[in-house]
Amino acid sequence: MKVLSYILVYRRLLLVVFTLLVLLPLPIIVRTKEAECAYTLFVIAIFWLTEALPLSITALLPGLMFPLFGIMTSKKVASAYFKDFHLLLIGVICLATSIEKWNLHKRIALRMVMTVGVNPAWLTLGFMSSTAFLSMWLSNTSTAAMVMPIVEAVAQQIISAEAEVEATQMTRISGSVNHGLEIDEVVETNEKKEKPIPVPGYSNDAGKISSKTELEKNSGGGTKYRTERDHMMCKLMCLCIAYSSTIGGLTTITGTSTNLIFAEHFNMRYPDCHCINFGSWFMLSFPAAIIILLLSWIWLQWLFLGFNFKEMFKCGKTKTAKQKACAEVIKQEYQKLGPLRYQEIVTLVLFIVMALLWFSRDPGFISGWSALFPKYPGFATDSTVALLIGILFFLIPAKRLTKTTPTGEIVAFDYSPLITWKEFQSFMPWDIAILVGGGFALADGCEESGLSKWIGNKLSPLGSLPVWLVILISSLLVTSLTEVASNPATITLLLPILSPLAEAIQVNPLYILLPSTLCTSFAFLLPVANPPNAIVFSYGHLKVIDMVKAGLGVNIVGVAVVMLGMSTWIGAMFDLSTYPSWAPPPVSNETMP
Repeated sequence: MKVLSYILVYRRLLLVVFTLLVLLPLPIIVRTKEAECAYTLFVIAIFWLTEALPLSITALLPGLMFPLFGIMTSKKVASAYFKDFHLLLIGVICLATSIEKWNLHKRIALRMVMTVGVNPAWLTLGFMSSTAFLSMWLSNTSTAAMVMPIVEAVAQQIISAEAEVEATQMTRISGSVNHGLEIDEVVETNEKKEKPIPVPGYSNDAGKISSKTELEKNSGGGTKYRTERDHMMCKLMCLCIAYSSTIGGLTTITGTSTNLIFAEHFNMRYPDCHCINFGSWFMLSFPAAIIILLLSWIWLQWLFLGFNFKEMFKCGKTKTAKQKACAEVIKQEYQKLGPLRYQEIVTLVLFIVMALLWFSRDPGFISGWSALFPKYPGFATDSTVALLIGILFFLIPAKRLTKTTPTGEIVAFDYSPLITWKEFQSFMPWDIAILVGGGFALADGCEESGLSKWIGNKLSPLGSLPVWLVILISSLLVTSLTEVASNPATITLLLPILSPLAEAIQVNPLYILLPSTLCTSFAFLLPVANPPNAIVFSYGHLKVIDMVKAGLGVNIVGVAVVMLGMSTWIGAMFDLSTYPSWAPPPVSNETMP
């Protein structure tokens, strides 16, 4: 037993040593660059899947192993760790920092919920829409952490209002107040406050939340509900926030790190394509996200509360006490924000300008503003826009800094910008930046060593299968893997494999890479599958089986919608029926010694 306890304590160290030693015969016996690169790939894959080392530390291994194996020079490997992606990420984080600092995100969420009304079904849709919209521009984790306290307050207020109404009705019937009954009708026995897990920046995708301590602490029971329906309502609202924060991230390239990783990998591997930018990504993913969001709303509503169309669309109906209480809570939360401030207005203007510049750079159907620089085609990218707007956040004054002179006079001596470098640093996900850089280095190593060509050759027999079946298999593989591994690690690991596969079977690479990238975000089954799931689970309303049942349906919906999109509007956008000229010719028949 003592030995087992030691093994348990030092399991990560033992796993690292065991992995390195067990796989070591591969480069020793098969003395080729392909085998040495495969050894590095397997080691990194195991460490990423098991998190034996922190994800970002594992991502540094190509910088150590490739030079030692003679695959790439240290200088060349190091250059892969900072790309155009990182500049885009810096600009986006500047925007996210300002939005959260000045509470613009909260104002947007509350206003959207106030617009849709207080009917439970419409209220849920309102929360999902506002959460998805915010997640387009902020990290999924930050969005879920911000919205959940509002949702929790609304849910508890609804339950309390119904209890008060029933107590009042019973008082009228009995003619007296039963104090014992009032005590029994407590809504919540423990004094648990909302304690979301705020993770700034893009750390929502950096890794899976594997620690169960925080989840068990907050979900350890003790919460009572007046009726089963109240409990179902709380489950529904929690899952709506978790799933919509993930679905919203699909919509923009900057919405989640997996989209950014794909865009950078694709543009580096296929530089002659010029087809993946902010505008084209939005056009292909926005319809899919809208359909997935609506179908997920219907599925969750039916699963937990039932779907009564007659009740939902009944006009002129008097609001119930619950609905009035819910509307009052939302209204009070919005009033606490006060009038729209100067800092929020400037942030909103910069946000709109950034989005417009992204869309209009190279929209495809007309010439964009990048055509103003004909001598330098392709020089200006989405990161150029992000950096321009990001720098403005450090320049535009937010408020004056004053001091009191010895004579008692208050004078201004400096100004504070919209964000400071310290605030930016607290939001910047450096771990994601290193993780993505490691993925780029790994992909470069696979190309330099010839491993990519070898993999493509071995996968070429899949060309005999129908293309839709290949896409379905790859999508299901990615969706399953992302439930137990981090989203960025999953897509970073699979892109260097799926690209040669598409080239080997003579299929447009977008046909396989796009659905695989979108499906990487479908981590809906488990509380530890991604941080938004863990945040809503920590409020104590859900059990694991609830998330599995609901997430399975949303996963099926997501994969089905992606498959539908590939055969309809996405296929029409990129002419996926033919093998493009910008993709390399098929690999020759080579075997690994």
